[in-house]
Amino acid sequence: MFDYRSKVITVQQALDLVQDGDLITVGLGANEPPTFLSHLHEIADRVHDVTISDCLPTVPGEYLSPEYIAKAFRIESWFSTPLMRRANSTGRVSYIPNNLHFAGFKRNFHRKSAIMISLASTPEGTGRTRFALGNTYEEMIGSAAKYRILEVSPNAPFCYGQNYLDWDQIDYIIESDAYPGTIPGVTPNDKDMAIGHAIADLVNDGDCVQVGIGGIPNAVCAFLHEKKDLGIHTEMMTTGIMDLIKAGVVTNARKQVDQGLTVFAFACGSQEMYEFMHENKALFTGRGEVVNDPYVIARNDNQVSINTTVEVDLTGQCASESIGTLQISGSGGQADTAIGAQNSKNGRSIIALYSTVEKTDKATGQVTSASKIVPTLKPGAGVTLSRNDVDIVVTEYGWVSLRGTTVQERAKLLISIAHPQFRDELDAKAREFGYYL
Repeated sequence: MFDYRSKVITVQQALDLVQDGDLITVGLGANEPPTFLSHLHEIADRVHDVTISDCLPTVPGEYLSPEYIAKAFRIESWFSTPLMRRANSTGRVSYIPNNLHFAGFKRNFHRKSAIMISLASTPEGTGRTRFALGNTYEEMIGSAAKYRILEVSPNAPFCYGQNYLDWDQIDYIIESDAYPGTIPGVTPNDKDMAIGHAIADLVNDGDCVQVGIGGIPNAVCAFLHEKKDLGIHTEMMTTGIMDLIKAGVVTNARKQVDQGLTVFAFACGSQEMYEFMHENKALFTGRGEVVNDPYVIARNDNQVSINTTVEVDLTGQCASESIGTLQISGSGGQADTAIGAQNSKNGRSIIALYSTVEKTDKATGQVTSASKIVPTLKPGAGVTLSRNDVDIVVTEYGWVSLRGTTVQERAKLLISIAHPQFRDELDAKAREFGYYL
């Protein structure tokens, strides 16, 4: 029998472990430790240059306010959110370029953490304790960290899979009654529904699907209710996927690997979804370095990856995480899943985007439209999916396959699904660049 009380410390004792220059890595998204982070700002007067590494932060702790960051902290993230962007002016917030399956490995190569801390469920009888909602990099980072701390809460779901630390791997436990962070649902608009319908038409009964969050993915999931026997191998478990499981659309019966199981690296969504996941043996949490490995993804036939992007240039380059030099999100597993799907037998990779974006002039209030299929990406934009790896592109005006095409063919195909208002302008640019005469 393990001695549970021997490793329990207070939040203050955990904070006392933090020293100048330390790197603290917190769990991804809903694995963030809410109680620890809600008190982190309290050491701002004591420490200097403490770095917090996160990914898709959901907990709005005071430590993220510009005043505390400027005083004591640095934020280095695998996936940016508005919580972080408001502190960009401090010059102490920076993005970590990555493909998600390599996030933990490459971070450890560069710099090891003093502390890895994650939300976790109540320990099992052996002391084995499970990360609440994923194991994207938590175990990997913890393997090289000085201290491994788990914030244990009875309100964290118990999920099955490769998502745990055994008792001898845990240094300290913080007791908590915190709930995991949630992400608000997005109601699909008319553009989302048009794109979602087009994508659903590209998915066949029995396909194995990866899909994310947002208006377009939610619309895709809505239209997938017409399918049968879908499988799921995805980096992210979402409420849309939960709805498909509840409806009997997802059975995982035709998968070649992990048959009968919905496999994911992390989950982030609603409290309802977390309750659905609790002790659900049909769900399997895998290690991020395995789930998102393109080789592993490709082991299932008919794998379909569905991702979104910010803009696409006429050669097929996808900028999915930044607007010019402004980092707005992250690469996540877009390249992992797109490449994995295309290596799958009969697999497909789908990139979706609106044909236009609305822009408001701050001085005049005038609203104008701009094409999201562009001659060239904005200066400084990060290329998330290279033109070598793009496959199918979808807008509300239809879909085109770029697989195996020339630059000349790509330009013409992409212009055909651009907003009609911008097609002549794009055609003129393609001719100016010499893509065709």
